[in-house]
Amino acid sequence: MRRILSYIRPYLRRMGIGLLIKFTGTIMDLALPWCLAYMIDDVVPLKDREQIYLWGGMMLAFSAIAVINNIAANRMASRVARDATRNIRHDLYSRISMLSCRQYDDVTIPSLISRLTSDTYNMNRMLGMMQRIGVRAPILLLGGVTVTLILDARLSLVLLCTLPLIGLGIVLISRKGIPLYSKLQRSGDKMVRTVRDNVTGIRVIKALSKTEHERSRFESVNNEVVKAEKKAGMVMAATNPLMNMLLNVGLTFVIVTGAFLVQDGISEPGKIIAFLTYFTIILNAMLSINRIFVMYSQASASAKRIAEVLDTPFDMPLREADSITTQDHIRFENVSFSYNNVQDSLTDIDFTLGHGETLGVMGATGSGKTTLILLLQRFYEASKGTVRIDGRNVNCIPGDELHTMFGIAFQSDTLFADTIRENIDFGRGLPMERIELAARCAQAYEFISSLPDGYNHMLTSKATNLSGGQKQRLLIARALAGSPKILILDDSSSALDYRTDAAMRQAVRESFPDTTTILIAQRVSSVRHADKIIMLDEGRIVGIGSHEQLMHTCPVYRETARTQMGVE
Repeated sequence: MRRILSYIRPYLRRMGIGLLIKFTGTIMDLALPWCLAYMIDDVVPLKDREQIYLWGGMMLAFSAIAVINNIAANRMASRVARDATRNIRHDLYSRISMLSCRQYDDVTIPSLISRLTSDTYNMNRMLGMMQRIGVRAPILLLGGVTVTLILDARLSLVLLCTLPLIGLGIVLISRKGIPLYSKLQRSGDKMVRTVRDNVTGIRVIKALSKTEHERSRFESVNNEVVKAEKKAGMVMAATNPLMNMLLNVGLTFVIVTGAFLVQDGISEPGKIIAFLTYFTIILNAMLSINRIFVMYSQASASAKRIAEVLDTPFDMPLREADSITTQDHIRFENVSFSYNNVQDSLTDIDFTLGHGETLGVMGATGSGKTTLILLLQRFYEASKGTVRIDGRNVNCIPGDELHTMFGIAFQSDTLFADTIRENIDFGRGLPMERIELAARCAQAYEFISSLPDGYNHMLTSKATNLSGGQKQRLLIARALAGSPKILILDDSSSALDYRTDAAMRQAVRESFPDTTTILIAQRVSSVRHADKIIMLDEGRIVGIGSHEQLMHTCPVYRETARTQMGVE
């Protein structure tokens, strides 16, 4: 919690003013029952109307001041909570965006989404309530107890006997509640992950008649959340009834004791009425403090989850400059990599690629094709060996500089609910000429021109109003629009027919002759014209060379070509 509360330091002055206003308003509320007692016991018996009007006017003035001050203080509290939460979200989002892929894998995306949304919301509620009620409730409690001691010490002792028991109950319940809320949030992360998987894969689920299976899986996760909610709720639900019971018992003793004191002439009716009013104030203050503890339990668990991300160290810091003189554009030097630090996904990968050359990468699913380009972009760091671009170790190149070198199109990448132009431009402010050139090279110009609004045609979420081939052509156009030094097409033409695929590759070679291209493909036809082809098998290079060379030297490649193209 300390880590998160540091975000309110810039607002301490504003908070101080708000708390002073809140304090003044609360004191006015505390003064009203005392004024009432004085009027009943001292002013009314005098039968002086001017005094009655005077004290009545003072009570109205106190009420007005209390309302105005409390409204002003609450608004200031809301602004502080809003601004502090905004800063928390900003820093949290910035840190999430800088996490490595390995850290994403460890924390999981659903958990990160939950921390950025529900957890920050809990912090917003807590920061606001602590300023609104966290000051007012203790003042009402302490002030109410102090005034009741002044009014009648004997009656106050009855009340004070219950307060330690209430406080102890709140502390014990809160200590038990925090771990339960933490478990509840972890269960919530799991449910978000399940829902996300089901929504994303709804077509496959329906096509394979797995709706009932996935419904059962969701129910299992949902029941787990309900169970966690039940445990947390059962613990926290005991707080209010327990407090009400203790305070009601105390109130009963106060009324009975007060009745005897009035009957014996020891006390006055006005004091008893004021005392009961203060007792109600104290009751509400204790209930508010209980609410604070309950919310603090939730916010504490959320704060811990947020701090875990904010305090996550960078596991891929920029390394010391390491460069060599070379004519090669891309160079892998005996590179090995493992996702789990147990079994290598890539082993002893060694190859070079010159400027403007095209590299084809083929292999079965799980052979390490995508891992290869992830290492090239330094989304992961190689376990062994070195990856270089223009002789520079990628571990020594700042991320912003490194990633601007690339244009990337994945098989199933994201298209946004925006115009076609904006989806190609991707916020880069590119001139229309470059967007059109990229669309022509990607073989997207024709279908874009056929649309009523052309480049201003609005896409639905995930571009469901386009075919698979049209989506891929837009993704390729996006990758080309930035005139990248290195173009990566990760199975991004799988939905294109052979003719369109060939035309796209020819256009890229002609319009971007200096761009080094890496084609990751399942089809031999997509890579057969590449300057160099790498055949991967279980993370190892089993063949490297041109199409003709691999047909003679690599049995795996030759068998793949024979199966797909019928060549011998």
